[in-house]
Amino acid sequence: MDGINSMLIAAIVGGLALGLLLALRRNAAAAGEEAEDELLTIDDLQRYAAAAINEFANANLLDLGLSAEEFERRRNVVAELKSSLKTCNAGSLPDKTYVKSFISDLLLRGGAVSEATIDRILPFGDERLLTDTDKFDILLHAYKREHGMQALTVLIDKHGLADPKFVIENAATESYIITGEEIRAIYGAEAPRLSFEDKLQLVVQRVYQQYKGFGPIDELRDQTIDGVSGGVSGLLPDMRETEDEVELLRAMRGETPKGCDSVWIFYRGKSIRLAFLGFGSLLELKRVCQNIYKFGSPGQLSEAKAYRINEMRDGSRVVVVRPPFSESWAFFVRKFDLPNLSLERLLGAEEGNHSDLPIRMLDYLMKGAQVTAVTGEQGSGKTTLLMAMVKSIYGTFNLRIQELAFELHLRRLYPERNTLAFRETDHISGQEGLDLQKKTDGAVNILGEVATDPVAAWAVQMSQVASKFTVFSHHAKTTKDLIWSLRNSLLKTGTFQNERIAEEQVASVIAFDVHLEKERDGTRHIERVTECVALDPDEESFAELGRKLAAGTNEAEALNVLAQAQLSYYRRMTGRTFEVRDIIAFRDGAYVPVQRPTPGKVQLMAGNMSREDAAAFHAFLDRYWGSEPA
Repeated sequence: MDGINSMLIAAIVGGLALGLLLALRRNAAAAGEEAEDELLTIDDLQRYAAAAINEFANANLLDLGLSAEEFERRRNVVAELKSSLKTCNAGSLPDKTYVKSFISDLLLRGGAVSEATIDRILPFGDERLLTDTDKFDILLHAYKREHGMQALTVLIDKHGLADPKFVIENAATESYIITGEEIRAIYGAEAPRLSFEDKLQLVVQRVYQQYKGFGPIDELRDQTIDGVSGGVSGLLPDMRETEDEVELLRAMRGETPKGCDSVWIFYRGKSIRLAFLGFGSLLELKRVCQNIYKFGSPGQLSEAKAYRINEMRDGSRVVVVRPPFSESWAFFVRKFDLPNLSLERLLGAEEGNHSDLPIRMLDYLMKGAQVTAVTGEQGSGKTTLLMAMVKSIYGTFNLRIQELAFELHLRRLYPERNTLAFRETDHISGQEGLDLQKKTDGAVNILGEVATDPVAAWAVQMSQVASKFTVFSHHAKTTKDLIWSLRNSLLKTGTFQNERIAEEQVASVIAFDVHLEKERDGTRHIERVTECVALDPDEESFAELGRKLAAGTNEAEALNVLAQAQLSYYRRMTGRTFEVRDIIAFRDGAYVPVQRPTPGKVQLMAGNMSREDAAAFHAFLDRYWGSEPA
């Protein structure tokens, strides 16, 4: 490794390596085996590497009799190593690479691994002895040489591994699963060739993932996928078999996974189980859960606080749960493809699907400063779309973001904008964070997710008075459900006591709803862009009443007009307060214009735009919806 003096490392680790190898030889001799037939295991190497690194990092440099130059160089190396050890398992790829390089250097210089012995650690030369996990690791490594972090994507797409299969529950239902049989077939067909350097990297990765990494998901987490999770399937050790389950489980025993053999990836909207991967034991799953959320010291995962939500160094969101809150230890890592984030990429600008229609409409919604909700089910892409939409907001506006955990990462996407994000903590609620935002000269409020009643109530209030406009995400299925959900939140928090008045307030605030849909095959698209129009009949109805009374000539006609006015009043008090109008819809695989935005909204949006954008907006409307009637 560059910058590390070979003599210094050899002096520290030489004794450890010699002791390890001598101990292995003594064990082999006691068992009656020849020295050349001894087998080094990954566990042996992991213990050796951990001891050597600990010795290197904690050695007293003053006792080594180093020159001033060597002392300073050695101190810098130790400081860099300690720093990398702290953050290598927090999503920092450079630090992970550094630690792996250090381990590789230790194994080579200490003599623990050589070209003559490496096949005794993992049987690279005998396909029959390789496990399904070994073969998958080799395949992924081979694809990484050419495709880098796209390796898993290329592997899945090339062999159709993300297609639904009838495998689970005696082939009674379809699911997304990658089996060991598929991995064995691919490995046999491709037969990847490995140099000594390739073999060494594979061994080092195995050592690292047990020492500082995340076990079998360590390399998967770094790949360009939507996410990875573990501990969400399989039987738990304390699950008792009732009499009704005995026969069923006995028939399925050979195929029923344990709770520790649960690795899933989230790939293009699909949850895919990797049936050939597992943590090996609940202790290993527990170790991964206890380490994967630690970036930034968010607090201890304990029985009292049995879940944690945090982000990793690369912007990934991580959620960890444990008993007694959940039935088993489990984690969920959600990744966002920040470098390739754009509306064109997200909406799949395919020929014939007219994706330019919603793309341009979303652009004008942001330029027109419209309060916009992004709705959809979990995993439909709400957060990702919200991140991409921010690009269309004028750079003169200051952005203030409130989140449960930092996942929008707008500072990373748009570092030259005035942007500041806040999040909830154990002592600061979302309501307090939103209240503070009113004092931070923000022009646009962005709520990562409106999930609680207080935040929903504040979202409505801030959309009215505290910012130019607000953008947020919500899990509502329809625009009506969105309005009613926010209305109920206003009532629950005591902001309003009258249901109708609360509904009118929400309807007057929410301008547009962008609803995302996820198909069974994982395909995601914008199902519709909907305008919410608040109904305010009071002015017109009273004006009409005045005209009728002025035109009345006798008492009977006047009484009739008053009766009609009274009936109209009760209809208004019990009828609708808003209507929804689909502006754009996704039909038969393409986006189509439906109803032109109302004149009032068009005028309001154009008034918030620059002259050039306003002219382009009117031309856009005329092209797709025709000229506005006179």
